[in-house]
Amino acid sequence: QVQLVESGGGLVQAGGSLRLSCAASGLTFSNYAMGWFRQAPGKEREIAATISMGGGRIYYLDPVKGRFTISRDNAKNTVYLQMNSLKPEDTAVYYCAADFLGHNWNRPDYWGQGTQVTVSS
Repeated sequence: QVQLVESGGGLVQAGGSLRLSCAASGLTFSNYAMGWFRQAPGKEREIAATISMGGGRIYYLDPVKGRFTISRDNAKNTVYLQMNSLKPEDTAVYYCAADFLGHNWNRPDYWGQGTQVTVSS
């Protein structure tokens, strides 16, 4: 059974930092591209960042470029999202997702349960 378990969310003041982690089990981690999605209240879910299987290709949503860093450790089956200079508009539930070979981010194969990030002004 595949599980993606996020951790690291919380409440932080604007300008602060958080590091999200997503531990994967039940799959061959190195065969999956990994991504972080977010969904703010009343808005659609959007891709915040993705990273390819080997880590060589990375994508960031424009509003988070220069502030967020996605990384992965294939030995630990874990993907991270370092979030710096957080803004109130970053407030959302953040979801970890896994997609086999990274072919279809419109419908990732697996989702985590989500972790709340709240940025106060």
